[in-house]
Amino acid sequence: MTGIQVTYLVFGLVLVLALVFDLGLLSKKGKEVTIKNALYQTLFWVALSVAFFGYLWIDAGSKPAVKYILAYLMEWSLSIDNIFVFILIFTFFKVNRGDAGRALLIGILLAIVFRIIFIALGIELVERIEWVLYIFGAFLVYTGIKLFSKSDDEEYNPGETKIYRFITRIFPVSSAPANGQYTIREHGKTKLTSLFVVVFILAATDIVFALDSIPVVLGVVKEPGRELTSIDTIVIYSSNIFAVLGLRSLFFLMRGAVSKFDFLQQGIAIVLVFIGLKMLVEIFEIHVPIWVSLLVIVACLGGSIWYSINHSRKNTPPDHRDETLTT
Repeated sequence: MTGIQVTYLVFGLVLVLALVFDLGLLSKKGKEVTIKNALYQTLFWVALSVAFFGYLWIDAGSKPAVKYILAYLMEWSLSIDNIFVFILIFTFFKVNRGDAGRALLIGILLAIVFRIIFIALGIELVERIEWVLYIFGAFLVYTGIKLFSKSDDEEYNPGETKIYRFITRIFPVSSAPANGQYTIREHGKTKLTSLFVVVFILAATDIVFALDSIPVVLGVVKEPGRELTSIDTIVIYSSNIFAVLGLRSLFFLMRGAVSKFDFLQQGIAIVLVFIGLKMLVEIFEIHVPIWVSLLVIVACLGGSIWYSINHSRKNTPPDHRDETLTT
């Protein structure tokens, strides 16, 4: 068995055992996830991710390990941005605490499947048409600028999305409380509950977020003028999946502190622009070292979190977006 096969095997075993332990045994139907439990589970996923970083360092060397931690930090920060949207979805559909954990569990498992598909397609596209990376770079610059200037008035409304309109147009949806069920019988007919709709929208939302996520991780890992290696591929998959797996516990940990990170999106936006420009300047054979990327990402994300904690937006009303989940 080759070294890369061993790495894939280790990652697969860790992934299966972690899923059974954290998302299976700790996610019983209707069980309420407390802040304390969410903290322990978040620390569990972060520790597991750091442990895999150490394994890569020992097994494959420092460069793949640093690429992994860079990609993981970016995916983790983007997942925090996802949580803001998730909270709006759960609040809009009045999902209670007991149902939220199971809905997130299914949504995350679907997200993993979609990420694997999107990553495979992205890698295949880049290997066949390398200059598509420049398109990805331009897209990230555009996305970063748009995110940086996004106002609070442009808040995501789940009820106005195309996916919600599609579901309600095609399928009968009940307005009755879900009570942990995905379908319900009303007047002799089977209807979908709001919980089923939430899971469907969560999966669709992650597909949208993957459009930013995949170009980012390819921009971090892919070296100019070189094909993606087998170890690069495992770095891309593992960083993405570890970040997604930590979403559920991070959601319950951060749901009461969303308003404390007002300027995080600006930090993420600057990093997206930086990675996009890093990909674009490679046209002129200007290569940004990995350590520079690491410093920029850590400085931007850490700085935006620090600034958010120590400053608040002017004329911002109290945050009531989490009322449904805290009752």
